Amino acid sequence: MNDTKTKEVILSGMQPTGSLHVGNLEGALRNWVELQHDYEMYLCIVDWHALTAEYQHPEVLKEQIFQMAVDFLAAGLEPEKCAIFIQSDVKEHLELHWIFSLMISVPTLTRLPTYTEKKDTLDSYAFLGYPVLQAADICVYNAHKVPVGKDQAKHIWLANDLAKRFNNYYGPTLNEPEGLFRKIPLILGSDNRKMSKSYNNHLPIDMTEEETQKRIRTFYTDEKKIRRGDPGRPEQCPVFLLHRVYTPNAEEEVAPPCKTGELGCVDCKKKLTDNLNDALRPIRERRTALMATPDYIWDVLTTGGNKARKRAAEVMDSVRSAMKINYRG
Repeated sequence: MNDTKTKEVILSGMQPTGSLHVGNLEGALRNWVELQHDYEMYLCIVDWHALTAEYQHPEVLKEQIFQMAVDFLAAGLEPEKCAIFIQSDVKEHLELHWIFSLMISVPTLTRLPTYTEKKDTLDSYAFLGYPVLQAADICVYNAHKVPVGKDQAKHIWLANDLAKRFNNYYGPTLNEPEGLFRKIPLILGSDNRKMSKSYNNHLPIDMTEEETQKRIRTFYTDEKKIRRGDPGRPEQCPVFLLHRVYTPNAEEEVAPPCKTGELGCVDCKKKLTDNLNDALRPIRERRTALMATPDYIWDVLTTGGNKARKRAAEVMDSVRSAMKINYRG
């Protein structure tokens, strides 16, 4: 199944939530931009997954997909090097999802984090099968690797397990995907929780520089560092975690004066604001330009969908052949 003459295949995806934030940028996009040069990469905007929560308001998805695609490109993803596409444009995802659903029990699904973390708010049949569709998302491209953080390891395990089960039943057909675990910086939001739109503690990429400054002023800092002169604990401060990403030599330039009390929180936040705005400025400029070219954005998604469909169709032909259900073949 591995062709040594071609690049390995990577699949990753993201739910369309509109414009992205600094946590998305550092937690996924930077990694993807780097990996696109070394792998055959498929990047999926997973609208079917989003429908598990948005099925009553699907009209919001078009704009959210558009905004996400803009941010993908503004961050540096190149459509010539990776396929950026909409999940629902490739129907083979659902076909393999159905086949995989035959091979897993309901009790197994109810033990997975995707279900246990949100079962009190989402209880549909589709939500229960969410991880199986995730596995199909990966395997329908015969992906070798999936770039994720360690917290997503369980989902990769399921994709690997279902591919292995398929191969055991029907003969070697699918790659058994592995996680491509890379060091991802911890990005916390203004309230010291994981940066997330749902917590409204995030730093949107499309914020103006002035809005960024105002938002950073609201960030939680060390509760014991009340005024300038008080010794701080930078390892417990979300502002310092952002410094480690956006301030060169933060461990030498920011941490020591924070610990001694020489650096107050107001000046610390000002320094972070300047560095963060400097880093985001090129992305924001590209974003502004891309927003003025909607036809180009949809063309990128169409082209990416065409490439993804071609790959998925080939894989599903192999799947049907292995199962002896290509009845006219």
